Amino acid sequence: MERGKMAEAESLETAAEHERILREIESTDTACIGPTLRSVYDGEEHGRFMEKLETRIRNHDREIEKMCNFHYQGFVDSITELLKVRGEAQKLKNQVTDTNRKLQHEGKELVIAMEELKQCRLQQRNISATVDKLMLCLPVLEMYSKLRDQMKTKRHYPALKTLEHLEHTYLPQVSHYRFCKVMVDNIPKLREEIKDVSMSDLKDFLESIRKHSDKIGETAMKQAQQQRNLDNIVLQQPRIGSKRKSKKDAYTIFDTEIESTSPKSEQDSGILDVEDEEDDEEVPGAQDLVDFSPVYRCLHIYSVLGARETFENYYRKQRRKQARLVLQPPSNMHETLDGYRKYFNQIVGFFVVEDHILHTTQGLVNRAYIDELWEMALSKTIAALRTHSSYCSDPNLVLDLKNLIVLFADTLQVYGFPVNQLFDMLLEIRDQYSETLLKKWAGIFRNILDSDNYSPIPVTSEEMYKKVVGQFPFQDTELEKQPFPKKFPFSEFVPKVYNQIKEFIYACLKFSEDLHLSSTEVDDMIRKSTNLLLTRTLSNSLQNVIKRKNIGLTELVQIIINTTHLEKSCKYLEEFITNITNVLPETVHTTKLYGTTTFKDARHAAEEEIYTNLNQKIDQFLQLADYDWMTGDLGNKASDYLVDLIAFLRSTFAVFTHLPGKVAQTACMSACKHLATSLMQLLLEAEVRQLTLGALQQFNLDVRECEQFARSGPVPGFQEDTLQLAFIDLRQLLDLFIQWDWSTYLADYGQPNCKYLRVNPVTALTLLEKMKDTSRKNNMFAQFRKNERDKQKLIDTVAKQLRGLISSHHS
Repeated sequence: MERGKMAEAESLETAAEHERILREIESTDTACIGPTLRSVYDGEEHGRFMEKLETRIRNHDREIEKMCNFHYQGFVDSITELLKVRGEAQKLKNQVTDTNRKLQHEGKELVIAMEELKQCRLQQRNISATVDKLMLCLPVLEMYSKLRDQMKTKRHYPALKTLEHLEHTYLPQVSHYRFCKVMVDNIPKLREEIKDVSMSDLKDFLESIRKHSDKIGETAMKQAQQQRNLDNIVLQQPRIGSKRKSKKDAYTIFDTEIESTSPKSEQDSGILDVEDEEDDEEVPGAQDLVDFSPVYRCLHIYSVLGARETFENYYRKQRRKQARLVLQPPSNMHETLDGYRKYFNQIVGFFVVEDHILHTTQGLVNRAYIDELWEMALSKTIAALRTHSSYCSDPNLVLDLKNLIVLFADTLQVYGFPVNQLFDMLLEIRDQYSETLLKKWAGIFRNILDSDNYSPIPVTSEEMYKKVVGQFPFQDTELEKQPFPKKFPFSEFVPKVYNQIKEFIYACLKFSEDLHLSSTEVDDMIRKSTNLLLTRTLSNSLQNVIKRKNIGLTELVQIIINTTHLEKSCKYLEEFITNITNVLPETVHTTKLYGTTTFKDARHAAEEEIYTNLNQKIDQFLQLADYDWMTGDLGNKASDYLVDLIAFLRSTFAVFTHLPGKVAQTACMSACKHLATSLMQLLLEAEVRQLTLGALQQFNLDVRECEQFARSGPVPGFQEDTLQLAFIDLRQLLDLFIQWDWSTYLADYGQPNCKYLRVNPVTALTLLEKMKDTSRKNNMFAQFRKNERDKQKLIDTVAKQLRGLISSHHS
């Protein structure tokens, strides 16, 4: 029962579902009926649904039939009407056909014209479309053509800008064309080509800069020299302004030039042509010689291409290599000033370029890089200068080198480079300069001394007198009062030497100019150098003249007189140095001149040489002595050689009138002592084994001639018989033997006031021994001839007593 109810319920549900599906099929659009039909097949009662569907179709057919039956009469009436209209329609069709035929015939030409118009309009439309497309493509082609022209004319940076516009602005608008794709593919190659060509231009620029660095440096140094000259004029005339541009002005002007030689500029040369402008009033700026546009263009190009760091490293590396080449001096640089000048010009040119690059580019080089290069350059330059300047022996070349180094330092200082080490090195070169000056002046002094006639300077007119006084500070009221002609006491080498000392001081002063030294330092330098000149160079020159073999007494006397006057002139040299340095001698630490010592030493050497020379002359005369020691004749006059000797001494001491009194007296006393000593040695020499009383008599005459000379006062200033005391030993010895006064000698020996105080018993014994065997030739002993034994006994007795004295004296 229940099962039947359940089946009935399910049947009702299925029927209701089928009814709903049928309603959806009737009301749903045909395109969306698929899901509805699918729901039928999803169930299990699609058979029953088909039955219901057939039933519903039959119902609708019946309704359609009813409706058709309802409207059938109207349909029939409509057909009847259509049949009536048929005939009229046929007539209308015939009329339309006829009208169309006529129209076709009449409009045939019009159709042809319209067809032609259609074709024309089509062509016009195509042309318009083509023009529009060409208007899009032409800018691209024009830009590409412009790019090729710019690359052909080496305007690389504008070419890079054109390439950028072409790539980002024009090509995207026509990117579907094949030629545009070719252009796009070529863009990286063009960029690389621009990059390579700009680097090639930079290499050409660097090579050109390397070759022309000396020209750039020369111009910069001329500019610095011009500025120094103008500064000197300004110091003298402060109101006169300088026309030279300052470094800042030079950069301002050059910045203006950069705009015209910027990456857009068409010029690409490294060095501009500049004619020789030495005669112009103003030297062109060093930067004006250089067109830096290749550097700027290459820098901009590499910056745009994102390779700025690569460019900077390459530039710095190449410039470092060039710096090392520039700093390598030529091996013969020391031979001429041009060698140094070219070396400095290259260095200055290099750093002028780098300094300009530093100030006109942002980061291509920096201060640290410049400072590193300058430190290297400074050390290498100083080392090279020390080495090469040491070979230089010409003071003029050393002075020119110093001026060139100062100009070199001043030029680089204008560009902000520290140059204190260069000035410190100049102080070292100053010592070498002083040495070369001393060598040069040694030759000058040697020539002056060798060419001097060593005679007082004669003057025959007031003009000549003033000329000499103008050359040498000399005042003598007595000489001024004397009438012309007259003579100065000194010879020509005095004013010449004095003026050469002043010239030396001037030469020392020249080196100290522009070294930024204080007046005290300059004064100290000049005084020390002058002291070396006096105490070493001039002193050696004077000593060489004095020690010369062929020097005569007249020359020696004149040297003493000359050095005396030069010694007095030292105070004027002190004043001269003070006047040119404005440093008073009383200033603390001021070096004093030691010239007085030099001239005193020279004078003393000359005096000693006079003494030596006199003694040598005396010895030469004594070599002419030819005594017959065995003669028995008594002479009545002095020996000829001695007469000549005395005559020589008289004439010689007559020349000594201008010498200081003490010198003349010492020379005279020295000559007399040497003469007395030489005569004593001549008498006692071992080769004279025997002598007679007659020989002693002749010898006594010669000694008396000497004593007469001493009494005559050949040199004023001796007191009474002071000069005769030189011969006292000889006199007492000869008196003892000639007078044969042995009793007195032996009795008074040893007493302070004895008659023969200066007779040495050894000397007396030596001479006595020489007379032993000559008694038979001696007239004095004629009375003893008959008793030879008594004579020998007497001599033996005296000899014995003398030996006793000698023995007791030694004990």
